[in-house]
Amino acid sequence: MTAILKELGTRTLIMGVLNVTPDSFSDGGLFRDPAVAVAHAHDMEQAGADIIDVGGESTRPGHMPVGADEEQRRVIPIIRELAQILKVPISIDTYRALTAQAALRAGARIVNDIWGFQRDPDMPAVVAEHDAFAIVMHNRAEVDASLDIMADMLHFFEHSLTHARQAGIPDARLILDPGIGFGKTADQNLEALRRLPELKTLGFPVLVGASRKSVLGRFYDPQVPPRDRLFGTLGAHLAAVSRGADIVRVHDVKAHVEACRVADILLRTLP
Repeated sequence: MTAILKELGTRTLIMGVLNVTPDSFSDGGLFRDPAVAVAHAHDMEQAGADIIDVGGESTRPGHMPVGADEEQRRVIPIIRELAQILKVPISIDTYRALTAQAALRAGARIVNDIWGFQRDPDMPAVVAEHDAFAIVMHNRAEVDASLDIMADMLHFFEHSLTHARQAGIPDARLILDPGIGFGKTADQNLEALRRLPELKTLGFPVLVGASRKSVLGRFYDPQVPPRDRLFGTLGAHLAAVSRGADIVRVHDVKAHVEACRVADILLRTLP
């Protein structure tokens, strides 16, 4: 399943979002029913998703945290079923080592940690134990508008990479994420996107997830509901691809498959 990740750098990979939560900012509650969630994951794979990212806790601003037991109750049965029917790898969106451990045992192959190995000290060891891939995201507990956000990001990733290497995770299994919408002002989010080439100098694949986020609405209409931000999302993600993003994390898979295919033809060397 993770053979598809060997294509990193040759084309843009599409990660489809599957939130099995009641309160995610864009699609909260739509996929709480396991049968509906499984069907949606299958539809995303059929539409061209290369990875399915399953999350059991909303991380939107002002979200209500849930415990590890509830998080696992939401995601593990779905991951176990998806592992039997999907050909593409499954990612678990969690910052808890216990949930990551259970998800990897159930069939996930990637851990998507929004705290970049810096919230749960056991997370790197879990990833290493399972020879999993990991997405290491930049985050901040508090927004600080005075920061040079790229300098802060590079400092953050220095610590994350140290934790990963100490646990024995090969660099080849790590992907960096600038964390659009997490711990940043609107301007810092845009700066992070503009300066992706600086992040690429670290030598790792980069994932960008700006899908439907509020920072996009400020350019045309802040009142537009998240589900109606597709065109802004495409603009942000195509700009990110042009600056070196290797994976985009999206809600609207088919549109991104088509758009990124065109971008790849123009920007990358393809057979």
